[in-house]
Amino acid sequence: MGFSRNESLDLFIALSRASQWVNAHADRDIRGHGLNRTEFGVLELLYHKGAQPIQQIGGKVLMSSGNITYVVDKLEQKNFVKRRASTEDRRLIFAEITEQGKQFIEDVFPGHTEIIEKAVEGLSAEEQLAAAKLLKKLGKYAQDSFK
Repeated sequence: MGFSRNESLDLFIALSRASQWVNAHADRDIRGHGLNRTEFGVLELLYHKGAQPIQQIGGKVLMSSGNITYVVDKLEQKNFVKRRASTEDRRLIFAEITEQGKQFIEDVFPGHTEIIEKAVEGLSAEEQLAAAKLLKKLGKYAQDSFK
């Protein structure tokens, strides 16, 4: 006697597979530009939100990364990011996007957005809105009930 499938498991599998395949499109594009998903996420955060304390970046990017310092090092080697100490608190080190980093994002982001749009066009615009709303609700509940 096997397990009967239920709605929760079906949703979990569908969510995982959809996420995996949409990410595959995005990751392939990012790798084509010489970065990984975490590096791109950090660069995008710094572009859109300005300089951030390195210690706080991990909680703000979409993906979890055990070592944001390492990611910032790699972005610094590419001259996309620079570090600077806080003027108020010398212990606080900020990561800040460079002009070269800004140029990179401005060159790459429109095409990257297009890749994602194509990857999700299996749903109509209305379906995308509905899915996003439901997934936000699901994510918030899962987050709140995790404590």
